[in-house]
Amino acid sequence: MMFKSLLSPRQILLAGVLVCTSLSVSANGPKSLPTPSNPTADNTQSSSETHTKAQSGSGSSWYSDFKVVPFGFISSSIGNSIGAAGVLKGAGQPQAALIGAGFVSDKGSYMTYLGGYNYQIANNWLLNMDGYSARFKDYDYYLGANSHNNSNYDDSVESDGQESRLQASFRYILPIGLGAELGGAAGFAPTRDVTSANPLKSGVSTLWIRPFYKTRDLDDYEDYESNSTWGVEIKADWDNRDDIRNTTTGSRTQLGLTYAPDLGNDNPWTTWEFQNSQFWDLGSLGKLFNKQVLAFDFYTAGTPSWDNGSAGNEHRPPEYAGVRLGGIFRQRAFSGGRFTGRAAINYSLEYRVMPDWQPLQNWPIFDLYNVPWWQWVVFTDIGRVADDYDISTLHKDMQTSVGGAIRFQVEGVVVRTEMAWGDEESIFRVMINQPF
Repeated sequence: MMFKSLLSPRQILLAGVLVCTSLSVSANGPKSLPTPSNPTADNTQSSSETHTKAQSGSGSSWYSDFKVVPFGFISSSIGNSIGAAGVLKGAGQPQAALIGAGFVSDKGSYMTYLGGYNYQIANNWLLNMDGYSARFKDYDYYLGANSHNNSNYDDSVESDGQESRLQASFRYILPIGLGAELGGAAGFAPTRDVTSANPLKSGVSTLWIRPFYKTRDLDDYEDYESNSTWGVEIKADWDNRDDIRNTTTGSRTQLGLTYAPDLGNDNPWTTWEFQNSQFWDLGSLGKLFNKQVLAFDFYTAGTPSWDNGSAGNEHRPPEYAGVRLGGIFRQRAFSGGRFTGRAAINYSLEYRVMPDWQPLQNWPIFDLYNVPWWQWVVFTDIGRVADDYDISTLHKDMQTSVGGAIRFQVEGVVVRTEMAWGDEESIFRVMINQPF
């Protein structure tokens, strides 16, 4: 059994804060890139819920709590690594947080990360910011045709890679639904009442504006793709879930458009994505399960600029910034960014139950934290990428992942451990937050 890291820098960081081992296990060796995911309000609501009351002895009037935790992980792709993660709660504002992390490995890989979240800059405006820089030695990458839907698992290339990302997320909470009542505070409220299927009356409606700058420079493939890109993502988000950590009813709908202009890019490019998640409360099952929830997620994305430009100089995003499947959210039996293309479609279905029996609060280590619930899950993902946005093509020869998970809340943060099986790999992961 080989170990590999499939977690993003931010997931490694917060798992370290919770003293969780940031490990991933594959039966078939290292084939994964720890691709950073875009942080959302969900990630930071979890860590900011208890910021409003400063702990005695903090010795500061501008933060409520500060913790640093060392961590380590074993990975055949990154190496034996040690690092530290820290969180500064209530940093300047009661609901805000600063988070930082870094690690080094015996292979010469390293990563540094810093982020600030849930800063209220006006009545209805919130600001998130983060950045990371990483160096990976002798890493396996899937490039070009080797990342297509029908590509072979063994067709990866090995190279040293330098990666980085900077981004800022400006979130405008629309004055409708819960936003009409709470203003910007609705954006970090962990629980809400689902009163209607009308966004004018229920849920949190948000307009995201996210400028970004991303780089990936592979030492042995310097001319393969542009090593940097920048652009702006604009997203409309209606979050009508009753609880962002342990949803039992409601829905969430997101529609995003990303544009990278001609200025500062080798070629301009555009992508779009749509995601809709639905949740149904199935009630209890005698004395066995206190709660049963059926959760369904639909995701699709495309690249309108794909055929623009001239032959060999098309307006396509670099693979590290374009449409991708595989990793911790969609196609969970595959490594991060395993499949790339012009278009993608993915369906995920989860059956989540909360057992009546909950012993975690009494176990060693767990008894040091507030662990109000745990959850058992079975899931499946079905989807694929393609070089044409054609509904018929996107529903042929689809990739499939099946798996099971145990998830639990620790001090306001959802930790999920899950095992996923596919036709290429069997992967075990430890990470944070629900997949949708």
